[in-house]
Amino acid sequence: MSVQSVLDTIKENSIQFVDFRFVDLSGRAHHITLPATEVDAETFVNGVAFDGSSIPGFRGIEQSDMVMMPDTESVYVDPFTDHPTLNVMCNIYTPDGERYDRDPRSIAQKAEEYLQTTGIGTAAFFAPESEFFIFDDVRYESSMNTSFYTVDSEEAAWNTARKEEGGNLGFKVGVKGGYVPVAPVDAQQDIRSEMVRLMQEAGLRVERHHHEVATAGQAEINFRFDTLTKTADNLLKYKYIVHNVARQYGKVATFMPKPLFGDNGSGMHVHQSIFNGDSPLFYEKGAYANLSEMAMHYIGGILHHAPALIALTNPSTNSFKRLVPGYEAPVNLVFSKGNRSAAIRIPVAAVTPKGCRIEFRTPDSTANPYLAFAAMLLAGLDGIKRKIDPTALGYGPYDKNIYELSDEEKKEIRSVPGTLNEALDALEADSAFLTEGGVFSQDFIDNYVAFKRQEAKSVDIRVHPHEFSLYFDC
Repeated sequence: MSVQSVLDTIKENSIQFVDFRFVDLSGRAHHITLPATEVDAETFVNGVAFDGSSIPGFRGIEQSDMVMMPDTESVYVDPFTDHPTLNVMCNIYTPDGERYDRDPRSIAQKAEEYLQTTGIGTAAFFAPESEFFIFDDVRYESSMNTSFYTVDSEEAAWNTARKEEGGNLGFKVGVKGGYVPVAPVDAQQDIRSEMVRLMQEAGLRVERHHHEVATAGQAEINFRFDTLTKTADNLLKYKYIVHNVARQYGKVATFMPKPLFGDNGSGMHVHQSIFNGDSPLFYEKGAYANLSEMAMHYIGGILHHAPALIALTNPSTNSFKRLVPGYEAPVNLVFSKGNRSAAIRIPVAAVTPKGCRIEFRTPDSTANPYLAFAAMLLAGLDGIKRKIDPTALGYGPYDKNIYELSDEEKKEIRSVPGTLNEALDALEADSAFLTEGGVFSQDFIDNYVAFKRQEAKSVDIRVHPHEFSLYFDC
């Protein structure tokens, strides 16, 4: 969309405000709003200034001035504001006009540019399956003398005996019993449908929605694949709509990977493939799972670099409450066709040559999508360039249930890091693939690791409520 087209959209839709947005290191969106009367063609040349030192992990106070440069391809009308508002994603620049090397969105764009310089393909396509919970109530506190959280849901398994106004109507979702039941067990059909409606109005092509496995309102909505940066933009739009529709219904949505103990967590399975023009490069009829040699090498790169990747695709301490061996979590660094117990699954049902892809199942939605998608692409490209053969390295294929393997067989399978700090250690030891083509700078990686280690430390040094159960009577 041209600048003039954006200005025409403002006029045609009687837009009163334009919301300029950018994303921080953790993947959270921030915004500055201008009256539409103050937005003209020059705005898209000069950008919008903001204070970078007030954004965690961005900039020191001595170099605080930064500029948001709007991307005209990312605009959509905000479905929630009382005053008609147009939202637009921005890249971050320094005052001297240089792309800021800690800007996650610019890193995603540089990854796409790097792909084209390799001659391997022209575009990488991504499609995340981002799961979330919808709760009716959430409360938490962490202070000197108090540490607790509590969440509640009208459909939760623990509420079968709760006395409610007018009586308990039953039909609660059992633990691990929430996969695609109909109403009244699924009490959230309408709220998900409203999310889908607004996503469609905002430009997303939504393919389906359903209740997920866990009790207490776990949900999934799938939208169609797109190129790397556009998909990351779409995921931010998706989360924004999910959060705000839930709020409109008097509920709260969270993409936290493991808000409940003893039931499934929320992941973000990421489908990905590479094309050269209109030609899919991951398909080869008759090969294993109809995957080309290039696709197999891409898998090899993902699995080889997975411990380091996970610092970017699962970047929270809570991520590792989901990634626990022995549960239904993709902790095994192997690949398989159709096998959901493997870290990489190759979908084989009703797949066309253009739909041939790999699915990395380990990530979750605490990931900054711009960083996570860029890192996955770079790992896969490294595998292609180095011809990393996942079969020769013992990464599979594993076409049986990994959870049912003998202990001896399981010893042969690499697993994901067990903590955020272990993943950060792996990233420090294996980051060269990220700096190829100048996509990630070493400064960014060092800053990211330091930022995340502070997060991990803030959790490690706090007293956990379960410790009272274990040790108070010692």
